[in-house]
Amino acid sequence: MTTVVNLSRREFVGGAAGLVLGFSIGFREFPAVAAEAHAGAAFEPNVYLTIDPSGDVTIVAHRSEMGTGIKTGLPMVLADELGADWTRVKIVQAQGDPKYGDQNTDGSRSTRQFYEPMRIAGASARQMLEAAAAHVWSVNANDCQARNHTIVHVPSGRQLSFGDAARIAATLEIAPPDHMELRFRPANEWRYVGKPVPIVDLNAIVRGKATYGIDVVLPGMKYASIERCPVYGGKASQFDATEAMKVPGVEQVVEIPATPIPSGFYPLGGIAVIASNTWSAQQGREKLKITWDFGPNASHDSTAYRAQLEATAKQPGRVVRNQGNVDAALGAAKHHIAADYFVPYYAHAPMEVPNAVAHFVDGKCEIWTPTQFPQSPRTTAAQVLGLTEEDVTVNVTLLGGAFGRKSKSDYVAEAALLSRKIGSPVKVTWTREDEIQHDYYHAISAQHLEAGLDAKGRPSAWLHRTVFPAIESTFQPDVTYGSAGELQQGVTDMPYAIANVRCENGPAANHVRIGWYRSVYNIPHAFAVCSFADELAHAAGKDPLEYLRELLGEPRKLDFAAMHVDYPNYGASLDMYPADTGRLRGVLDLVAQNSGWGSRLPSRHGRGVAVHRSFLSYAAAVVQVAVGADGQITIPRVDIGLDCGLVVNPDRVRAQLEGAVIMGISNALYSNISINQGRIEQSNFSDYLVARTDITPETHVHLVESSAPPGGVGEPGVPPIAPAICNAIFAATGKRIRALPIDPAQLKST
Repeated sequence: MTTVVNLSRREFVGGAAGLVLGFSIGFREFPAVAAEAHAGAAFEPNVYLTIDPSGDVTIVAHRSEMGTGIKTGLPMVLADELGADWTRVKIVQAQGDPKYGDQNTDGSRSTRQFYEPMRIAGASARQMLEAAAAHVWSVNANDCQARNHTIVHVPSGRQLSFGDAARIAATLEIAPPDHMELRFRPANEWRYVGKPVPIVDLNAIVRGKATYGIDVVLPGMKYASIERCPVYGGKASQFDATEAMKVPGVEQVVEIPATPIPSGFYPLGGIAVIASNTWSAQQGREKLKITWDFGPNASHDSTAYRAQLEATAKQPGRVVRNQGNVDAALGAAKHHIAADYFVPYYAHAPMEVPNAVAHFVDGKCEIWTPTQFPQSPRTTAAQVLGLTEEDVTVNVTLLGGAFGRKSKSDYVAEAALLSRKIGSPVKVTWTREDEIQHDYYHAISAQHLEAGLDAKGRPSAWLHRTVFPAIESTFQPDVTYGSAGELQQGVTDMPYAIANVRCENGPAANHVRIGWYRSVYNIPHAFAVCSFADELAHAAGKDPLEYLRELLGEPRKLDFAAMHVDYPNYGASLDMYPADTGRLRGVLDLVAQNSGWGSRLPSRHGRGVAVHRSFLSYAAAVVQVAVGADGQITIPRVDIGLDCGLVVNPDRVRAQLEGAVIMGISNALYSNISINQGRIEQSNFSDYLVARTDITPETHVHLVESSAPPGGVGEPGVPPIAPAICNAIFAATGKRIRALPIDPAQLKST
């Protein structure tokens, strides 16, 4: 069984008496490496892999584990190239440190960004071990092969253990990885990649022994609960802690200064109650008497804001894609179709609320926290404390859900400030109410779409206007338009074969913290684009699936230069990761073939379909719904397909897609953040609703077999779910849904 351990960097290096390997980052010159090896120090050309004298292998997981399986997936790649026995592999969770490269476990990038580096780390290490064995036997290294933790001399059958080979390699002057001609294993030799491997923390998790941030306890630790202004940008003008200090266990009341907006990753500020236990801290907090200065967002009302966004979407905006002459084509069209779509604010609502433990002592701060981005709290804590980043240590625990919330480090900075203030280790634990009412929300959005159809129902023109508060407005003042990275998510990369296309973005001022939320702007944009495609199909009198195939047209790669589009492509090369309509068509056909599309359904049942590219992968969904006479929706079955290129661990890909279905259902049917007088009206799962067990559908996951480079997995499954649900509702009832969450009252039979 693979062992999982959490070690500090000092413990990791100190215990690495054997061979430490990897690639690129922090590589020291070849003579220095050899000298250290001869001196008995760890042989460390890199930071990802250790082989100790016993032959046991330790692999560093530098990305954060929050249910995606990345703590298992990336080590699988390295171990496969190395030729390691998985039962002799230990996984070490990295601390936050730039030497590991980008540690931001966000944007469905981990496998895509580090699949190749992990292969290089494993292959270079394998070749070093093979070279060491060849040295011992005085044979050609090309005749030596690493097989299941042993180096074998193929012609003679002689064998050398990994431990023995590592000891020899540590004394040899072997070329570093960037000087090697690497030989990667062919796919038919892979033992782990492409196979379902259980996550390395599985036993600890199911037995309640895994350590999440919420589980961390330090000797002498104090507990903090913080009352924050209910309006973003507000602050305490005065407070009275008299009654709070009477609560047994309460020891101090401390003010955290408010951060001027836009606040970025810094604390919102507030009044912190410090106690000997969490319960006392929370009870004392309830007895605080605070007078608030509510600041510039005190009049923010989400209903009025929606109307403002919808009005803006009806007006011309900044052009972000332009082909042909849309106005002329719309004017000449046989049929002119228009529709407006709305998606509300969403909260992340991970099962584990934000929390952090910090210990400030002697000018240094050590932190334990569930974070998606270990380098960010290191930076933020250093900034608020006035330290260098080298004086801050961030230890990463397991994350009990995240969805983008735990890539922000405000809650970590709170703990760091309080620990310095009171001179003790402090645990800050948000309540569920805190998490919902002080989140970095998924952006509210309004969209207006128009299309022109010819006499045969074929589209000749497409106009798409989108309006939403941009994420950058949380970090920079006076940001009112979306970025190219936000608009690439379902707007500028609209894949349909239409001659005349114009996409526009309207301005929107921001009034709350906006942040990354699983799938980000693909959620509203896929909802509008995929729903509108279904509307066009019905206007043309055609089957929606066949119409989608016609819209996608012949397989081609989108030419963004010809479209006058600034297209970041999720930070990846368009040569390696083109926007390929053939792959969209392929995953659409795969799902359709397996979903029973076209077969008869009972009355008030319907199927809907949607297909969407995001995070360099291609996802399609067919959803079957049943709508009761009272308008209540049940979802008997969902078929979801994904073409994400090479699949490293199919078990985790399937799990991610099953979770994406549930989150997509929550977005469509239940979740909604509303704001009145600047205050979030929802407070807990009683009024911020998510899908429960009774709505969980029979879910069928279909994966496209592919040797293409790995794309994203965690997020691409969410965007097509809501439009597929709404398209299915139209098929079942003839009633079109254009605003989320769905109101069952609209669907009652009359």
